[in-house]
Amino acid sequence: MASATTSAAATKVDALVQKAPEKLSGLALYSRFALAGAICCSVTHGALTPVDVVKTRIQLDPVTYNKGLIGGFRQVIANNGAGALLTGLGPTAAGYFLQGAFKFGGYELFKQQSINFFGYETARENRTAVYLASSALAEFFADIALCPLEATRIRLVSEPTYANGLIGGFSKMLKNEGVGAFYAGFGPILFKQVPYTMAKFVVYEKVSEQIYRSVDKSTISSGTETVINLGSGLVAGLAAAVVSQPADTMLSKINKTKGLPGEGTTSRLFKIAKELGIRGSYAGIGARLFMVGTLTAGQFAIYGDVKKALGAVGGVEIAK
Repeated sequence: MASATTSAAATKVDALVQKAPEKLSGLALYSRFALAGAICCSVTHGALTPVDVVKTRIQLDPVTYNKGLIGGFRQVIANNGAGALLTGLGPTAAGYFLQGAFKFGGYELFKQQSINFFGYETARENRTAVYLASSALAEFFADIALCPLEATRIRLVSEPTYANGLIGGFSKMLKNEGVGAFYAGFGPILFKQVPYTMAKFVVYEKVSEQIYRSVDKSTISSGTETVINLGSGLVAGLAAAVVSQPADTMLSKINKTKGLPGEGTTSRLFKIAKELGIRGSYAGIGARLFMVGTLTAGQFAIYGDVKKALGAVGGVEIAK
């Protein structure tokens, strides 16, 4: 009898062991990080397209769109109809799907490479530098993928009659202005996105670290973890929006129209910066704080949940 009981218990243990999730590594792990990042960025940016449309209009024409976020919504609807609020949805969703894959997947990859290179303890003691370097490198490659679609989005928003959607706008820009037009804003997009992403990941990691110093991560529910991701992401998004706002305004300006014959990107950037000044560079900051705070909170919440759903649990954490 005892032998039968022992055998049954052993069978149950074996079954539990067999059902334990496999710890992933290499391509299997980082492809899941990339997919989770692609989903979270595409969903959040796509959902906030109406806010992005209003924000871009305020940046490009602050004289006309001078009534804040809510007033801007009313003006866009009055001038172009409610459908105008979804202008650029295609390039937004597609562009940020690619960008999210490179950004989140790249961040996890470069963080792991830093740990491999410096050793776990050294990376842990210098984790802020690891977060900054990993996020900057990841964002650089992400922007190469994002830039053409972001240029198309801005052209569609600034000129509602320019083309009918992503394919039409992309094809028209390529035919009329060449590949260079897609990367006219590469300098400002780096200037905007790299500091934005560095602030976003560092602040998120630091806020999360402070929370988990008083909360045992191994004992909390999945819902509580999602709430913590939301809160940490919100703080990170607000900080990142303030840091990157001037470059975001310049990006909108430089992609609005093509440059003069013989005018280089650098000279255009200096001219735009001079015209804007400090005050002008922060046009639309209210709309952008709302937008970036919301989408960053959503991104980290979705990213965490999708990672768990995909079984991407093999990443190395270096927070104390």
